[in-house]
Amino acid sequence: MTEVCKGQAPAKLGRDEFHLRFRQAFFDPAYDKLGRELDAIEQVAWEAYDTGRKAPRTVKAGPGFADPEYALSIEWKQAHERLLAAERHQKDPSSRNRVLLVNGSARNDGTCPGEVSKSWRLTMLARDVLESAGFEADVLDLSLLNSDYDRHIHPCKGCVSTAMPLCHWPCSCYPNHAERQVNDWMNEIYERWVLAHGVIIVTPVYWYQAPAVLKLMIDRLVCADGGNPDPSSTHGKTAEEAKELELKGWDYPKHLAGRAYGLVVHGDVAGIEGTRRALADWFAWMDFVDAGSFAQLDRYIGYYESYAESHQTLDRDGAVQEEVRNVARAVMEAVHEIRAGRVAVSRHRLKDPRPK
Repeated sequence: MTEVCKGQAPAKLGRDEFHLRFRQAFFDPAYDKLGRELDAIEQVAWEAYDTGRKAPRTVKAGPGFADPEYALSIEWKQAHERLLAAERHQKDPSSRNRVLLVNGSARNDGTCPGEVSKSWRLTMLARDVLESAGFEADVLDLSLLNSDYDRHIHPCKGCVSTAMPLCHWPCSCYPNHAERQVNDWMNEIYERWVLAHGVIIVTPVYWYQAPAVLKLMIDRLVCADGGNPDPSSTHGKTAEEAKELELKGWDYPKHLAGRAYGLVVHGDVAGIEGTRRALADWFAWMDFVDAGSFAQLDRYIGYYESYAESHQTLDRDGAVQEEVRNVARAVMEAVHEIRAGRVAVSRHRLKDPRPK
């Protein structure tokens, strides 16, 4: 058995430290008069944390799982069933063509910046093209992480690096009720990716890289590329079992392969090409279909010009607006070709000698 390395994680919080951490969420003096009620809720939360009640509501895995008696999280099982239904719908020849539009900017006018992002406006241009052609355009606005109440994409915990079968599809790391890692958006996001026949990401560049809101989603999509659809096969997060499964030979299922993709990356100083290439490499790794040269765009909008006037600069740049529309058109054409069976996707006979 391959050794599981230990020794990094700190000790769990003691009761006093847990109290201080728990009460930070109730700093508002309006909660002061509810001291007794909060004491009772805190005690329940402490017991959940102390005993590790990650999934307090479970159901037997049932037929089709490696261990039908294993107690699966009800929330995971429901998400799993929704993904199966979404995949059936996506592959139904009678379903409408659907493109997922991902706005990767962290800015919107409902939070501190007080203004919509240029990425949002460009996303709307692509949406209009898609809808005018009869496509379903599903807009996923990642800036809502900053403006919605208690909405989260919790960070990836890196299960893949222990062993690929430890990374479950969909992710089973969250919700973790013992540690109050809840209200995770990803189960809905997974479903929206599965339903799509094509995906277009529209994003600015933050410090030479993708914004944090976009990178959070990308990291959590690791389970879509090689993830294990059966947590009972590893009895949850049992590292030893996952390592054994991988070493026996893992097939790295590509759960989103065969969808078309497009990219719009914009900036004002530097970093657009590197960010666009990194995103294209990510899509290619997952066996998405390149929709051609018109489907990948990197452009400066207001190169070294004022932030304060950047929307006016975009207004004047009719060429970049049309280029964004062309990204949408190119992805639409690719979706038509894929669904008509005229484009070869990942279902080829080639065998990767070094799967990862």
